[in-house]
Amino acid sequence: MRWVCDMSEPEVIPAGDDLDGPRAWCHVMYGLHALSAVSGILTSATIVGAFVFGWPSIIAIVINYFKRNEVRGCWLESHWRWQWRTFWFAALWLLVAGVLVITLIGIPAAILVVAFTGCWVLYRVIRGWLVLLDRKAIA
Repeated sequence: MRWVCDMSEPEVIPAGDDLDGPRAWCHVMYGLHALSAVSGILTSATIVGAFVFGWPSIIAIVINYFKRNEVRGCWLESHWRWQWRTFWFAALWLLVAGVLVITLIGIPAAILVVAFTGCWVLYRVIRGWLVLLDRKAIA
């Protein structure tokens, strides 16, 4: 079953209604990504390392792939794309950091790449979730 919404306007939901459908899945995915990022803060892992390799984010990206057809042409599609790009660009930057570590002179640069990417991941998860809470597309 495909869920349909108007791309130009956020959905209007009466105050007492619960979350349903793709919007609920989007909250779940943001929550899973946030859980991975927070585990990177609270443990000895890096934020970006926990985000890319943590089970919560991996589960979120799998949900993203399986549910993306339900939001095609909808304002929620921007959130799916935002989360997808956050995950894969973080993985790419982690790969760049790994390549930099191979050269001894690149270790300080790799540390900076990992630190900046971790901050970028936090920004993207927080900003995306806040925009979703406002029921708006993310640009």
